[in-house]
Amino acid sequence: MAISRSTIDWQLRAACRGPQSAVFFPPPRPERREDKRRREARAKAICGECGVQLDCLDYAVTIKEQHGIWGGLSENERKVLRVV
Repeated sequence: MAISRSTIDWQLRAACRGPQSAVFFPPPRPERREDKRRREARAKAICGECGVQLDCLDYAVTIKEQHGIWGGLSENERKVLRVV
């Protein structure tokens, strides 16, 4: 898949850029359920304030991204969108 200019543009405006980006993906070590819930809630809150949230979600669904919070949805939440 070629990266288009519009793909790069929305990513440059994403609220998840920077040091807080770690909350969007699971850590390399096992994560307790409650820790995962808190991390994902924090990531989703950042998404909720983001001006490119729908672009991000569309991108993640299109490429079938299997990891992390994208566009305010988790991996399992995005799978439901692909089925519908």
